[in-house]
Amino acid sequence: MTDNQKADRPDRLFAERKEVHGIRVVTVQGEIDHTVKDILSEALLPQKGMVPPQRIVVDLSGVTFMDSSINVLITAYQQVSEAQGWLRIAGAQESVLRVLTLVGVDALIPCHPTIEQALNT
Repeated sequence: MTDNQKADRPDRLFAERKEVHGIRVVTVQGEIDHTVKDILSEALLPQKGMVPPQRIVVDLSGVTFMDSSINVLITAYQQVSEAQGWLRIAGAQESVLRVLTLVGVDALIPCHPTIEQALNT
């Protein structure tokens, strides 16, 4: 399990990574913007030279704001897809889901209301 938090803005974003039945589940809480996107990137993407996980569920139920840093999700999706895997989003609040829809990410990355549905679909 890995916990990431930016020291200069500890209240902005928290990401926790764990494995559930061989699937990486990344639970994110706070606001996702350009100042903290590295935290999300570290939780989702492998370090340089490492193999990406094949299956990832990103729990956004604790995310209250998201800007163009949504690109981190797209990059993760591309890496996982290249490894013949998948990435799914779970629990996005209405305001975050609206951003995902406006940008078209929901057409690329399946969005599910709950973690359980994302894990079992």
